[in-house]
Amino acid sequence: MPSALIPLADGVEEMEAVILIDVLRRAEWKVVSAGLREGAVTASREVRLLPDARWNEVNPEEFDWLILPGGLKGAQKLIADDRVIQALQRHARAGKKIGAVCAAPTVLHAAGLVEGRTITSHPSVKERLGSAKRLDDRVVIDDNLITSQGPGTTFDLALAIVVSEEGEEKARRLAEAMIWTFRR
Repeated sequence: MPSALIPLADGVEEMEAVILIDVLRRAEWKVVSAGLREGAVTASREVRLLPDARWNEVNPEEFDWLILPGGLKGAQKLIADDRVIQALQRHARAGKKIGAVCAAPTVLHAAGLVEGRTITSHPSVKERLGSAKRLDDRVVIDDNLITSQGPGTTFDLALAIVVSEEGEEKARRLAEAMIWTFRR
């Protein structure tokens, strides 16, 4: 069973966080959302999310994937947290997979993981991505890194992540059950 750790910080884009968690759980993955601090997280539109665990209670190295939801303020908090940056760097060095949507590719940039890579992001942060080649595609796959543009592309990101682990047929079945148009 594939596994994913999804960090949640105040200011996270709630749609992205919930869609990622939900779709991957529908795929029968082990998914853990981890708050950077104790208690509920207040998302970008004041929706309160209750993480499964605190970041200090999980070992990021035990997960196949680290997946970052966006939201500019949430991404800024992830950038400011050395635990998240170091976990991303260790994950990348181990050749494990990383996903990011919206403003979260700026966290990957802060961790030094996008130089020379092809990615996408929300258009509002494209100037914050260093020398990464940014495409305007809904989802961009560059080896073990999958990125997406924003709330409206999060289903596509989650399904691309499922494809990368378990194949297109499983992603198609998930999309059909959710009445979502599967894009490849």
